[in-house]
Amino acid sequence: MLLKLFITFFKIGAFTFGGGFAMIPIIQQEMVEKNNWIKDEDFLDIISVAQSAPGPIAVNASVYVGYKIKGLPGALVAAGGTVLPSFLTILLIAIFFSRFSENIIIQKIFLGIRPAVVALILSAIYGLLKSSRLNRGQLLLALTSFFIIVFLDLNPIYMIILGIAISIFYNKSKNSSNYKSTRTLDD
Repeated sequence: MLLKLFITFFKIGAFTFGGGFAMIPIIQQEMVEKNNWIKDEDFLDIISVAQSAPGPIAVNASVYVGYKIKGLPGALVAAGGTVLPSFLTILLIAIFFSRFSENIIIQKIFLGIRPAVVALILSAIYGLLKSSRLNRGQLLLALTSFFIIVFLDLNPIYMIILGIAISIFYNKSKNSSNYKSTRTLDD
């Protein structure tokens, strides 16, 4: 199982361009659909935790999934599989970059990759929205957060903290009202 974890995350790391968010649909396909290692409804929670923690989202998600499947060895193997392709690629680029950075073909390759990366990120957003099953309040909070982050240039960590605070307050008041209504019915 550890070898399968390594190979799976190595493939994810090797064939995803554009960073962590571009990896989300590929991680979801491998973890949820292909290997059935996690449930679709748990995937959004994993991505939320991975995004909230320091570090690259893909590495954080791989550590989480690896740990869930095989404990600490699984977390280490999954993280290693995710990071190794990028490490090797960047090492090779660093070795040869000065020689090829002005090469028009290399520049065109990178220009061609950009639209694909945007499509992968949009696909990830669509997939997360589809599987999140947000109620109206959550959707309103998500849209408000988006506009505040994008147009007011507020650090996303503040929106994460605000979302946690609102969720705690909302759930506390909801549980309190459920307790009162239950108590009233029992008395």
